[in-house]
Amino acid sequence: MRRLSTLFAPHPVPELGTPWRHDIVAAVCEHHDIRVFDRDRPAEPQFEGIEVIVDLGGMLSGELIDMAARAGVKFLQAQTNGLDHVEVDRIRDAGMMLAHCPGELSSVALAESAMMFMLNLAHLYGEASRTFAAGRCYFPAGRELDGRSLGIVGFGASGQQLAHRAKAFGMRILAIDIRPIEQKILDEIQPEFLGGPEDLDRVVAECDFLSVHLHLTVETRHI
Repeated sequence: MRRLSTLFAPHPVPELGTPWRHDIVAAVCEHHDIRVFDRDRPAEPQFEGIEVIVDLGGMLSGELIDMAARAGVKFLQAQTNGLDHVEVDRIRDAGMMLAHCPGELSSVALAESAMMFMLNLAHLYGEASRTFAAGRCYFPAGRELDGRSLGIVGFGASGQQLAHRAKAFGMRILAIDIRPIEQKILDEIQPEFLGGPEDLDRVVAECDFLSVHLHLTVETRHI
């Protein structure tokens, strides 16, 4: 495999680059030559001789993309889930290939956060915390997740991770996706219902909790 000249663009907010920044640099430098983009230095010279850009967060501006295209960059890897904030048309019109990482970066974190929100809602956490602090125990009682129905709209990586966790709590899974789901995944999760966009009204009507896992596009905006 030929070693490629790679430029890693960290997230412009330094706190959002940890720990992924070091992981990415370590993974890439095993196989390719890599240098790190410095936003405090003149930008254009940093693209000279570069074939590939790895952009953490998909945060390259249009101006930087134009510089990369003029320098002959051929491929841009956006380390991000959605592409609504990425200059997709500008990158493609410049003749560069574009790839991203749907589900790989945050599916577990999203699933755990969704479970946390459902538990907080089911057990009235805010009110319970206030009454406990006031010295009144056992109220409000809340309700269990066991036996409740969870509707998951968008049954990709994060939706599937949520389904695994919800099943462990005894929840029924009703799922919606626009594409066929692999049989191996269905056998593993065993959702009670899996339908397409035309079944959205049914799932919303039948579920106790609803979790939306869709990339923001023209088609999904305001869904």
